[in-house]
Amino acid sequence: MQAKTEAVDSADAAAVLQQWREQEAAVRARLSHSGVAELGQVAGKTGLEVMNAMLSGELPYPPIADTLDFGLIEVDFGRAVFQGKPMFRHYNPLGSVHGGWFATLLDSAVGCAVHTTMPVGKSYTTAELKLNIVRPLSERIPLVRAIGTVIHGGNRMATAEGRLVGPDGKLYAHATTTCFIFDMK
Repeated sequence: MQAKTEAVDSADAAAVLQQWREQEAAVRARLSHSGVAELGQVAGKTGLEVMNAMLSGELPYPPIADTLDFGLIEVDFGRAVFQGKPMFRHYNPLGSVHGGWFATLLDSAVGCAVHTTMPVGKSYTTAELKLNIVRPLSERIPLVRAIGTVIHGGNRMATAEGRLVGPDGKLYAHATTTCFIFDMK
């Protein structure tokens, strides 16, 4: 009976992986170029509108996405999903993906989840990031997703949590963040 359960899990994971690849291809087809939006391009937009403008290709996506092989896949109010491909070039001297890659992917997800809640004229910065890596990553894992969700959104501070998972549902890391909220100038 155990072998049958594993085969179902494997088939489900393959279907999820295919869905993730298709969603990523659709997003990449809409993206314009990497860069940093100018203040005038984001003026008058809420955080969610800015994030959706990146996903639609209206605004550039951040250059770090090219450097570390990950990108924004979907957003909603209080939620952001990033997808990344662990690669050999992300390895540490021990032969697995460097903890900084985990941290950057999760920081992006939890920070952008907070970003989606920003009203017009407000911005944020990460004040604290707490990361727990619960299993190593290697290039044998084809894709992972960092899913960030806001826990609390206030006027001066917000908190969010995130999980880094594979297509089979395995948890690789989880994180929490505290972000300071401030007026844009």
